[in-house]
Amino acid sequence: MYAVIRTYLGAGAKQLFEFMEERSVDIETTLRTVPGLVSYTLLNTGDGGTSITVCKDKAGSDASLKVAREWIQKNTSHIHANPPIVTEGPVIVQIN
Repeated sequence: MYAVIRTYLGAGAKQLFEFMEERSVDIETTLRTVPGLVSYTLLNTGDGGTSITVCKDKAGSDASLKVAREWIQKNTSHIHANPPIVTEGPVIVQIN
């Protein structure tokens, strides 16, 4: 498995996550199209947030980055947030 973490901080991040919380059903529907999706978590940290996507392989994680970027561009053009900090790598342990 392979995971990608996107962390949004700074200007506009709080507003972005407030908006994303309102649109959580749309986000879930969109992320379910990612091939090999194992799990997706969206975490509001109060001053921004983090998303954690786990897929069966790197190709799925790469697809999740593309889907997320397109959703943000399409739905949040009115919010001027910094691009996310992206961290990714192979999953060593996952407990469900």
